[in-house]
Amino acid sequence: MLNIVHSGVNTLSTQISFLGIGLMGEPMVRCLLRAGFAVTVWNRTASKAEPLAEFGAMPVADLDDAVSSADIVISMLEAGPVVGLVIDAALPALRPGALWIDMSSTRQSEAQAFHARLTAGGCRFVDAPVSGGVGGAQAGTLAIMAGGDAEDFARAEPVFAAMGRATLVGPAGSGQVAKLCNQLIVGGTLNIIAEALLLAQAAGADPAAVRSAIRGGFAESKILEVHGQRMLERNFMPGGQVRTQLKDQNNILAAAAAAGVQLPVTELVTRRYEAIADVFPHADHSAALLALEQLNTGHRVGEGADQLP
Repeated sequence: MLNIVHSGVNTLSTQISFLGIGLMGEPMVRCLLRAGFAVTVWNRTASKAEPLAEFGAMPVADLDDAVSSADIVISMLEAGPVVGLVIDAALPALRPGALWIDMSSTRQSEAQAFHARLTAGGCRFVDAPVSGGVGGAQAGTLAIMAGGDAEDFARAEPVFAAMGRATLVGPAGSGQVAKLCNQLIVGGTLNIIAEALLLAQAAGADPAAVRSAIRGGFAESKILEVHGQRMLERNFMPGGQVRTQLKDQNNILAAAAAAGVQLPVTELVTRRYEAIADVFPHADHSAALLALEQLNTGHRVGEGADQLP
């Protein structure tokens, strides 16, 4: 293992515990290990953490054992309620002054409650949700949106640098606001691209050629590049999942209600994801195209078979 120093932080002397080894957590841990950090890994289903041992991580089955020696705890869990349960269970075993970084996607109010709970217990907290999907996690190029104290962010920066590019956007809970803004744009754009491709097909144009023609203009985006191609190939194998996007849509609307604003387009996008959430919960969120096709019976983009989990 390399002995690397980032901003005065020695990777070998900083013990990280990473909680949640899923589609995103596994490649994020591997990035931390490549950067030279010592990482203990824990998952509610312990067997999911064990394969990381061959890359240098230390899997443990007991949560107390996972966090008791940690300087920094990173959680990457399914949703806010799960994060809250894990924090409550782990808090008695945490070192005084330990920094908990929650990289899950939760509600702003949940992140603020986690901050209050950990601070009362003598620990520190930063909420730091991410964007970039599994590909960004594998490449170490995630966009990391952090909310918390500037001193805590500085302490976390070397860890963030191993996984992507971090920006402090405000106090605790603000990272989740930034992630919700990101997901608002992602969810809406996915649906707009689905509509554009379906219109092209239905009106007699080649949707693949239309996508190629408009790329490089004002309509260009990472979503058009990646998910536009997914839609054309009808590849709905999961990166970001429909159920996760729907959770984010509902969290966006909750944040809007708390802030006293209306988001009519986001309300429509949420209904489109609701239309397929029960049937295709684990499909990639580019399956917004499937919801649109259900609304337009007889119209379909492309000729290939659907690739679904």
